[in-house]
Amino acid sequence: MSAWLARARAAAVAPPARPRRSLFLDPGRRPVERIGSIEAKIAERMIESGLALRATDSGYLVARPADTALAAIASWLHRERLVASWRDEPLAVVNEHGIAVARIERSVVRVLGLATEAVHLVGVVADGAVWVQQRAFDKATDPGRWDTLMGGQVAAGESIADTLARETMEEAGLALVDLHGLERCEPIAMRRPVAEGYMVERVEVFRALVPDGVAPANRDGEVVRFECLARAALERRLAAGDFTLEATLILGAELERRDEAARR
Repeated sequence: MSAWLARARAAAVAPPARPRRSLFLDPGRRPVERIGSIEAKIAERMIESGLALRATDSGYLVARPADTALAAIASWLHRERLVASWRDEPLAVVNEHGIAVARIERSVVRVLGLATEAVHLVGVVADGAVWVQQRAFDKATDPGRWDTLMGGQVAAGESIADTLARETMEEAGLALVDLHGLERCEPIAMRRPVAEGYMVERVEVFRALVPDGVAPANRDGEVVRFECLARAALERRLAAGDFTLEATLILGAELERRDEAARR
């Protein structure tokens, strides 16, 4: 394993930078469900502000109705400038079994340590080169860093397949039917501290062949440019830290798969 890939894998699973307590949702007549985690000082400020949150022996409990209470919490976090920006994109709030129990504004999920799901697409060409994108410089996370051909979060009420198709068209201007050999790869798991709080995310990874003569073209303004990198160039830039952590893990796994196949 390359040193840069080993470092990335170690960074992907790390404890919170500051102590956090469990965040629960009151589901009514059913058992209380854990949905995330929160710093005690932020939770206590919420309680003092009159939000539908109360302390328990195990952590903090969000009152019912869940969507209303979580919407108020999200608005408060935005007013208090504890989140960078308001995205106006709802994500599902899931319990420990991965079942959606509510929804909330995307920009606050890391403050509340909520589990999220994302989809990435590795786009390769016939000679083995890989398409990558540079993220827009006004992105809320990892601005200007390099990424896989496509990466996006699964919205509330959306399936993984829906997200894959939508984000591939929005970010790369490509329809899945125009790609060849689409396959699902091993997912990656992220549990690590981030600037806003704590990130808990499962990333579903797909791989497809981009036909010769077909080039990605961004449609949503979130990509600066695309490049098609041969392996040597890709490895140099991965080792230099030019890519997001997620992309480093995904592309590193792609290179490992190739090496393993070559040894067979």
